[in-house]
Amino acid sequence: MQSYNQFLNLSLLKEKQITLAVKREDLLHPYISGNKYRKLKYNLKEAIIQGHDTLLTFGGAYSNHISAASVAAKNNGLRAIGVIRGEELEQKWHKNPTLKFAAENNMQFKFISRELYRNKTDKEFLKGLRKEFGEFYLVPEGGTNPLAIKGCEEILNENDEEFDVVTVCVGTGGTISGLSNSLKNEQKVLGFSALKGDFLSAEIEKMTQRPNWDLIHEYHFGGYGKVNEKLITFINTFKRETEIPLDPVYTGKMMYGLLDMIKNDNFAPRTKILAVHTGGLQGVIGMNSVLQKKNLPLLDI
Repeated sequence: MQSYNQFLNLSLLKEKQITLAVKREDLLHPYISGNKYRKLKYNLKEAIIQGHDTLLTFGGAYSNHISAASVAAKNNGLRAIGVIRGEELEQKWHKNPTLKFAAENNMQFKFISRELYRNKTDKEFLKGLRKEFGEFYLVPEGGTNPLAIKGCEEILNENDEEFDVVTVCVGTGGTISGLSNSLKNEQKVLGFSALKGDFLSAEIEKMTQRPNWDLIHEYHFGGYGKVNEKLITFINTFKRETEIPLDPVYTGKMMYGLLDMIKNDNFAPRTKILAVHTGGLQGVIGMNSVLQKKNLPLLDI
């Protein structure tokens, strides 16, 4: 499948004289959607060039990256190992839709404590994993590395040059860095952080040398994976009005924040904005199970 720009026809946009389109990267692939497709593309090629037969990576219980990596590895004839945050999941992973899906794609799991998970970039820790599993090609948590950034530089094409501002949700910083590298000089990218805190700026500065980006910190809804009834209502309403599904961890927060900024006149009239939909919809089912336990409204599927 190919992504395309879906122009929105919301009354707010007419009132504020703003053009807003959504780059449907979620439609790139049925299971390796959005920025995960971009991030894994060149990493998989490099793994094969180096002669590896195993891919190892990291993620949490509902990780989009774990889900996508399991399919990508299988499709390329590679063994996949997922080091999963949360040792309590070892006895109940089969009840988790993301992990169950990854297992169906032959991913092997290693469950570790949250404390031990913090060592995921430590050389001695990785040495121990190689001793346990043999040699492997390492893809970091979230998939972000120089090859991932290279893949994300391909999100935009010549048809996107008409836009003044590009927006994207931010987790590890790889996608916004790739977009920053590929923008035309007169364009700017706004990143909506899904994490609480301002530490991401320093990480992004390591991955792009261009000053054409800004991070928006006000719409994380309490932190990574945190949601409330207001966000759920927005996502469901947005889907009914536009037929575009959003996920509650990343794209839902970005779109909520973007429309709030438009409402509050943060953009000049006649500004043309392109919002990049990075996928992540596989996590909706898992999030609904969490919402149900909290007696909150469910996300439309």
